Amino acid sequence: MTPLGLMLALTFATGVVDAVGYLRLDQVFAGNMTGNVVILGMAATGGTDLPVLGPSVALVSFLVGAAVTGRVLRTAAPGWTHRCTGLLGGAGLVLAATALVLGVTGVGDPGTRASMAASLALAMGAQAATARHLAVKDVTTVVVTSTLTGLAADSRLGAARGQGAGRRAAAVTLIIAGAVAGAALCQVNEGLAVASAAFVVLAVTVLGHASARHPAATTTRLSTPPRYPATEGPRGRQHTYPRVRRQHQAYRRPLMPQQ
Repeated sequence: MTPLGLMLALTFATGVVDAVGYLRLDQVFAGNMTGNVVILGMAATGGTDLPVLGPSVALVSFLVGAAVTGRVLRTAAPGWTHRCTGLLGGAGLVLAATALVLGVTGVGDPGTRASMAASLALAMGAQAATARHLAVKDVTTVVVTSTLTGLAADSRLGAARGQGAGRRAAAVTLIIAGAVAGAALCQVNEGLAVASAAFVVLAVTVLGHASARHPAATTTRLSTPPRYPATEGPRGRQHTYPRVRRQHQAYRRPLMPQQ
């Protein structure tokens, strides 16, 4: 599976998680921190009845997850490495543990909801920082504001560049699909919704690790010497490229006797 496909799958998981956070955990966004910042800003005016505890702990947990991931990947090589596998695998396990707690105890009191929001945001912070390291263009896996900006700005109504339109549209579509799936699963059980997101993240981890261990067979080895076409002529086998032909003729020229 390509890196783009893996990041798009994570984008779907983010839609599921954010649906659970908003619908069941006091209007908290676990992946989209812009929403939490705006909610906290509006709540600061007072008299809005907007949640403060959940968005606050989610914001802090997201930053912690992103900071720890950034520290781990600071000296990592570009592309998918064993560290990416460990970090995304850890995020998937955190989601799985949260799903188990939600499935057994439910959303509970405000303190329980805040702790569940914190664990979801921690996993999303790790996911977002790992995706940032992998650097798939236009796919951050947690927000689509910049993706929508690029989609509109480069469209025929904008700059008419048409670059990356499919990739951007896919990211927006998948986060919407994830939100729809998360909302539908919440009607059954919020733990089931988070479990589906955990499954996606863990599946991406396995596929990404496998693709890193077994790169495409079409990759050209640098140590393999290039082969040039050749033709048969009256003087024997001659290369069609002039420079190579001259080298070939020089090699065939007999050595001059020393005086």
